[in-house]
Amino acid sequence: MIAGASLIIAPAVQALSTFFWDGHRQGLTTGVLIVIATVCWITGIVAVFRLIEPRVPRYAAIGLPAAIYGCVGGVSFAVQGMNEELFHVSHAEAVQLLNEHPPAAFFGFWIAGLFFPVSLFVLGLVLALIRAVPVATGLLISAGAIAFPISRIPREVAFAHLADLILLISFASLGVLLATGRMGLLSRDRPATPAPDLNRTQPGSV
Repeated sequence: MIAGASLIIAPAVQALSTFFWDGHRQGLTTGVLIVIATVCWITGIVAVFRLIEPRVPRYAAIGLPAAIYGCVGGVSFAVQGMNEELFHVSHAEAVQLLNEHPPAAFFGFWIAGLFFPVSLFVLGLVLALIRAVPVATGLLISAGAIAFPISRIPREVAFAHLADLILLISFASLGVLLATGRMGLLSRDRPATPAPDLNRTQPGSV
């Protein structure tokens, strides 16, 4: 129940945070909301991976750390936005200063930030492939994952609202399925229908 609710709260809070953008800068309020959303993202995503692990163990072993790394990357950008407002630095200036430290920028921001949409994109496809969710839901998750960086890199508010809406609809659907125990994974536990015993004498047979 908590994990399912987390998958609804995470994109909802993230969508709310976009309304507090200050031009091309995220700022303090947005940063705090993203930190809160990230806790919910991790809680819900871990539960999803634990549920699908018996079906796709190799993917789960690799995909879960990648997804968590991506979530942590989101916190990095949130803290950056908070510092931009605290120290009265524009987003462009902050990026320029960050690029003066390539290893930190690469591992703490750029690659970590990339892992979030990539991991969600693959997760959506896998969920659809193994029929854990309706195919439309899985594809919508992947679509939201594509829209996310397209909206965040140029910091276009209208695109960001659209990407947030796609993620909210898709993950709210996933959250409801998870909370109600209706993710399509229980079929693997159902006993197979026994085949008829052809050697058994049927009533009325000679």
